[in-house]
Amino acid sequence: VLAAASHTLAGHLYSKLPYDPIKDFAGVTYIGVSGYVIAAPGNLGVNNLADYVKAVKAKPGQFNYASAGSGSATHMGMAYFLAKAGADMQHIPMKSTGDAVNEVLAGRVQGVTSSLVGLAGFKNDPRIRLLAYTGSQRSKFMPELPTVAEAGVPGYKFDSWIGLLAPAGTPKVEIDKLHAAMTKVLADPAVQERLRVLGVETGAPMGSDDFQKLLRADYEQAGLLVKASGARVE
Repeated sequence: VLAAASHTLAGHLYSKLPYDPIKDFAGVTYIGVSGYVIAAPGNLGVNNLADYVKAVKAKPGQFNYASAGSGSATHMGMAYFLAKAGADMQHIPMKSTGDAVNEVLAGRVQGVTSSLVGLAGFKNDPRIRLLAYTGSQRSKFMPELPTVAEAGVPGYKFDSWIGLLAPAGTPKVEIDKLHAAMTKVLADPAVQERLRVLGVETGAPMGSDDFQKLLRADYEQAGLLVKASGARVE
């Protein structure tokens, strides 16, 4: 299965999950990471994240943010940001990220978290203000955008790894074969370009054992994130 960070988040978000995100899977190949952008409507009149936090805190609970639905990455990213910033907004779940972004473009809600690649085309659009990138480092695709931590909310990080998983118990020799094949594919310039278009930043090749360690660490981090945000899906 091709999975993302929502795989580890699910283990903490859902009260009844028919599988264990760590024990029932084996990491095969780490592919890369993609991040998100926190954005506000142009009519809110804020120019940076610090101003945005100040505006939200001035009207606790009176502003709304939209997402792709309860438990989605766009919901979790914003809920975690608000928890770290000590701010309060009402959550408006939509059917898709596109719908959520449209609500911001129309000025009907005051915030959204969306993928960087999904918002890159709006960076010069006066209807929306891109405030900060959610990764631990600035994105190479939009280096002028500060990280959330840089912009005034220290300790905040929310991005999504992407990788290939296999069922737990898959023989190591088969894991190694899949890993070698995927590593070859990922070295293909055409694949690299496609990942770039999708906003995925690839890094140095990671062995399956190291990827499994990343999964376990991310699972622990996901638990802290869900607890801090207070999100829960029944």
